[in-house]
Amino acid sequence: MIRATPQTRKRDPSIALINIVFLMLVFFLIAGTIAAPLDPDLKLVETAELEGREPPDALVLRADGTLSFRGDETNVEAYMQIHADGPVRIVPDRNANGLRMMEISRALRTSGASSVILVTERSLE
Repeated sequence: MIRATPQTRKRDPSIALINIVFLMLVFFLIAGTIAAPLDPDLKLVETAELEGREPPDALVLRADGTLSFRGDETNVEAYMQIHADGPVRIVPDRNANGLRMMEISRALRTSGASSVILVTERSLE
């Protein structure tokens, strides 16, 4: 009589990997709370419909490279005579030349501005 040898099934090594990944997922779900959720009664401000305006104390760099301050055309020297020190805010036009913006920033710094801050629009898409 011939004895039939029982076939042993080999264990799949990917089962152990799946278990480890599952345990890591559970760990990060429990331990990974970054911030507390907002109060459900809180209503956030909607800014999508607001009209954009430059800050009242900012220089505006137009697309043609000219500067204006509070609606009047100006230059770096005239602006720095009025605002001798402190940070300077520049609102550049989207189509303004980057080299012109760097040139104006450098001129403001050499004229005594403590820092030059670019004011931009941040849009959520």
